[in-house]
Amino acid sequence: MASSGESLIESGLERERETSTVLVTGATGYVGGRLVPRLLERGHRVRVLVRDPVRIEGREWVNDVHVVRGDLLGPASLPAAFDGIRTAFYLVHSMAGGGDFAARDREAANNFVRAGRGVHTIYLGGLVPSGQVRSKHLGSRVEVGEILRRELPTTEFRAGPIIGSGSASFEMVRYLTERLPAMVAPRWIRNTVQPVAIRDVLSYLIEALDREPLGVVEIGADQLRFVDMMKVYAAVRGLRRVIVPVPILAPQLAARWVGLVTPISNRLAVPLIKGILRPVLADTGRARELFPEIQPLPYREAVRVALESVDDAHVETRWSGALGESPSYDLRDWKGLIREVRTRHVRAEAETVFAVFNGLGGRRGWLAWNWAWWLRGLLDKMLGGPGLRRGRRDPDTLLPGEVVDFWRVERVKPPDLLRLRAEMKLPGRAWLQWETTPQHAGCRLTQTALFAPRGLSGLLYWYTLYPIHRLIFSRLARAVARRAEAVSGGA
Repeated sequence: MASSGESLIESGLERERETSTVLVTGATGYVGGRLVPRLLERGHRVRVLVRDPVRIEGREWVNDVHVVRGDLLGPASLPAAFDGIRTAFYLVHSMAGGGDFAARDREAANNFVRAGRGVHTIYLGGLVPSGQVRSKHLGSRVEVGEILRRELPTTEFRAGPIIGSGSASFEMVRYLTERLPAMVAPRWIRNTVQPVAIRDVLSYLIEALDREPLGVVEIGADQLRFVDMMKVYAAVRGLRRVIVPVPILAPQLAARWVGLVTPISNRLAVPLIKGILRPVLADTGRARELFPEIQPLPYREAVRVALESVDDAHVETRWSGALGESPSYDLRDWKGLIREVRTRHVRAEAETVFAVFNGLGGRRGWLAWNWAWWLRGLLDKMLGGPGLRRGRRDPDTLLPGEVVDFWRVERVKPPDLLRLRAEMKLPGRAWLQWETTPQHAGCRLTQTALFAPRGLSGLLYWYTLYPIHRLIFSRLARAVARRAEAVSGGA
């Protein structure tokens, strides 16, 4: 019997037999996840290359695309993705994986060009300071573009900070400005940058399909200092903020401060900060000449639009939604794991119970001992983990691969199952799962905490903290049941 992932792989195959198809790499990422539905709206047939097809289950567009399981770091998996392809979008990078991401980016690009001979490639890279030393992150983006252009007919868009609901750059500005009424900041915040709205980035990518390969095209909207990005945000939100630049550089310290105050992890904040240590501006002359129909949205308007999406809880994708370099675990065999199971009868329908535990985290919190969850998130952030500030994309719905505070959605099957995998700093691997089973006059809720300890430190961690975990898990299961019964009127 085919798995759900295998069904996705087969679902779109027949629809693309008769016409050419566009390949999208990075469909689980921030830009790729927004590009796919817009390509479909334009009538394009789309094939997506994903490492784990489960990660796109639940997307509204998943049944309208052909899914190919593959990895740019695994060349043997790529021929099926490129079969019959004339145009491909290259929207992947390894920065979030930490370590030597530049080497992984280089390897992925080389594998891509070997598999995609002759394919028109549309690549989204980053702006670089002219004639100056580049950060490792920006240098890697440039190197990938050079590899693609050298071997393939390529259109390479170079963009500065992308502004949109859920983007890393927007989230960094948003949290710094919202949380700090006054701040002392390093001198590089006076450097000039050139942000661009996600709406415009998508427009450029789509319009490039109808052009011949164009080489490098730099895109951007208005030029302003990074400090002014925060001040404009504050003005749009009606906030008063005091920002004092001081004559120090300290990029590592600043990046770690960003990692502590904002949802952005340290390993992502460091390359982001290093990318703006010098002015980074776009020469948009070619973009205006080649794409006169695109009028870039001013930064102030881009902020307003992004905030509207956040306030309406309509965030299509978030920077944290990509799979990244963390391994994916499939718990088909749970033998050997430490398990803590809670089960109780709930006088409410399964759909109601599912809605309650599916809505945990983010602004709503965790129903029981929320202060303890907050404290654990603060400790995790101090240790270099994601903490609680990543929140969640939508308060009511979850998709596989998305984040919920310091968890990632491993499986979701309404109204039967939700499984979260821990991404906080731990001496092992952990999951938290809820299941519903129809039962007389309601349903049975089963809540399971699982832990795969790593060595002696993992065992000590579990058994030392188990008295606290036992209380938290017990209260959480009870709170979910009570909330569901209150909603259904069964209390």
